[in-house]
Amino acid sequence: MAKILQIETATAICSVALSVNGETISFKEEKGQNLHAANLTLFIDEVVKTAGLGYRELDAIVISKGPGSYTGLRIGVSTAKGLCYALDKPLIAIETLEMMAAGFLAENPGYSGLICPMIDARRMEVYTAVFDPLLNLLLPTEAKIIDETSFSTFLSQQSITFLGDGAAKCAEVLTHPNATFNTGNFNSAPYMSKLASQAFDKNNFEDVAYFEPFYLKDFVVTQSKKQQAQG
Repeated sequence: MAKILQIETATAICSVALSVNGETISFKEEKGQNLHAANLTLFIDEVVKTAGLGYRELDAIVISKGPGSYTGLRIGVSTAKGLCYALDKPLIAIETLEMMAAGFLAENPGYSGLICPMIDARRMEVYTAVFDPLLNLLLPTEAKIIDETSFSTFLSQQSITFLGDGAAKCAEVLTHPNATFNTGNFNSAPYMSKLASQAFDKNNFEDVAYFEPFYLKDFVVTQSKKQQAQG
């Protein structure tokens, strides 16, 4: 009876779930800017209490490891590590794009096309990958600038569903008849439940001391025009 706490903070959605043997029994989430720092620990406490468990009864902590928001990932991973140290529990990391694809498949049983989750990385750039319906990775995770030729090889052969907060801005560019778009929320911690259970059964744990989020790109500090003028 693996009891697993799951944390997703890679986007503007602050999401926490608790699962038992791969089935979600409690979750809490909210979407908004700058929510994570103030709300994450509150959400965790609410989810654990709603499940009727104590923190010591948890068997593992799971983090959605990225790619995504630098700040969101840093807050999520720091919180997960703190819990692992305090409770002496293992850490499991699930790649965010895989979680999104798993969520789409859970909501669309029988789907036979490809899945391309997208996380907004500003302008026409997204963090993305391509999966088949068995969650096999066909195109590795990358930061990709989208234009009308993107994914043309895949689209010429079969349908692709693009999903996530990066998909909406690409709809006007990716106009191939085999391209469909789903802007539902797949950055939700319950979609990690089965993946987390599988990882736990395989003892696929991270080194808590050395684990870092999958940022994909270096964090760049930008200056406002006023700061630039002040030199």
